Amino acid sequence: MGFDVGAKTRSLRANIRGGRSYFVWSDDRAWGDRPSETLLDSLTRFGREKRDEVFVDFEGELLTFGDLDERSLRVANGLRAAGVTRGDTVAMLMDNSLEAIVMPCAIARLGAIWVPINTAFRGEFLRHQLSDCEAGIVVCDREHLDALLAIANELPNIRRIFVCGKHDGEGAGPVPVDPVEKLYEGGSAPIDEAVLPTDIACLIYTSGTTGPSKGCMVSHNYLCSIGRRRHRSVEPFPGEVTWTSLPLFHIAALGAVLIAYLLAGGRVALARQFSVSGFWDEIERSRATSAVMLASMIPLLADAPDNDAMKRCHGQLKVVTGVPMSAKDRKQFMDRFGVGYVNSFAYGQTEANLASLLPWGDSIPPLDSMGPPSEDFDAMIAGEDGRPTPIGEPGELLVRPRQAGAMFSGYWRQPEATLDAMTDMWWHTGDFVRMDEDGYLYFVDRKKDYLRSRGENISSFEVESAMLRHGDVREVAFHTAPGPSGREEALKATVVLEEESSIRERALFEWATDNLPYFAVPRFIELRAEIPKNPIGRVQKHELRKQGVTDQTWDCEAEGLTIRRKRTS
Repeated sequence: MGFDVGAKTRSLRANIRGGRSYFVWSDDRAWGDRPSETLLDSLTRFGREKRDEVFVDFEGELLTFGDLDERSLRVANGLRAAGVTRGDTVAMLMDNSLEAIVMPCAIARLGAIWVPINTAFRGEFLRHQLSDCEAGIVVCDREHLDALLAIANELPNIRRIFVCGKHDGEGAGPVPVDPVEKLYEGGSAPIDEAVLPTDIACLIYTSGTTGPSKGCMVSHNYLCSIGRRRHRSVEPFPGEVTWTSLPLFHIAALGAVLIAYLLAGGRVALARQFSVSGFWDEIERSRATSAVMLASMIPLLADAPDNDAMKRCHGQLKVVTGVPMSAKDRKQFMDRFGVGYVNSFAYGQTEANLASLLPWGDSIPPLDSMGPPSEDFDAMIAGEDGRPTPIGEPGELLVRPRQAGAMFSGYWRQPEATLDAMTDMWWHTGDFVRMDEDGYLYFVDRKKDYLRSRGENISSFEVESAMLRHGDVREVAFHTAPGPSGREEALKATVVLEEESSIRERALFEWATDNLPYFAVPRFIELRAEIPKNPIGRVQKHELRKQGVTDQTWDCEAEGLTIRRKRTS
């Protein structure tokens, strides 16, 4: 792997009897032999054993294990005085900061549930999650207070707001607003609440791409199992400092970085946000040896011009994690930046995070794979009949846990939605993948975006990737739209052009005819200034499908053009 990870053989196998995509582990480990734990176990232990060692470096602001232990205890007593009891929900509208690390630990000490909310949310997005989680107390950064107060009248459950940052007595409206410092007045009396691994630690809301967002109930054991899986994919090494700017309201940063290195007694360098120009300065300053990034950050860094800090940091980063990563960007990170190992072989979602991963020390698989299923899961690639597909053919990825607490505990207040996704006692991920003969998984598409036309299955992901190769196309969403008769659905491409482009729909259609399979050529094309997205940047295809054919939609059939299979001589 490049960074002295050695070599070992995977103790697993793909059950391919009959050439079917059904993956099981070959060892005889008993159910639940992984440790059951809470984050408080490690907090208490390292608060004593590593009291003066730095746990988090937030852009030069340091938090030791002892600081976290003491501060979280004081805040827990403050929250208790504010009326928080076991099982209550406490919402957090906070960007990355040291306070955003103290708060979850304090809430956990009470056996309460923290609810981190995306700080980009406003209006209905924010109102829905705060209403759904029924939080009585909200802790927020000063810059997000106005958005919260704007909807406070619609949130009768909220009885108090605590603000991080300069506070001038705002909030004379329906909800009292106090500075977060008041929570530290609670004192440091011991908290005797018994917190179990099966207790719900937090609610992480899904993005709501296909409807209103749902709260995923995440137990302490599940959070810790994500951290343990992170260490099976990237084994901690002495002196490691792991840098990330991923927001702590997402499961990846929370479980695979913060909790992972709390469990290991390691060190995290946390940034408030990602900056291309400031990235290498921050890596140099923090002495980071590992980095965990969003996929969108990877090409920005790979294509950025050289700078002095980048040159001085050559070889400093031993491991970079980013999913997915192209072969070109992987080579750039290894050759140009001296990264020893690029960890891009993984798959996860909030409900089943790191359901696939490449164990540390394994041989490098095909670069476009997601690695094999994690040893905490059995996996099956299923067709519409619920049976395993033949090896190499796509189907929906189904997983089921082999360990207690390996997955989320269900959707908050939505047992029907949980059961709907658990047909035949398998978790249905909603993603189409395929499996090769070695048991490696490959992403194909989201299930709801997996289309069928002219007798063929079509991956919208693949069509969009192809169309983005056209020099005039900046963004594209490939989806279905009702035909003019209202009886059938046809394929549609909603396109955002590059700023200086003058290309029109007919030319795009002709290009698609030459560059796409005949069955994937869209009948409809619509040029727009922007494509609808949710606050975290995911395209809302359900909105595009609902809008269907608009007055601005170009129709090839109305132009007298037909889509036909091209014959080769």
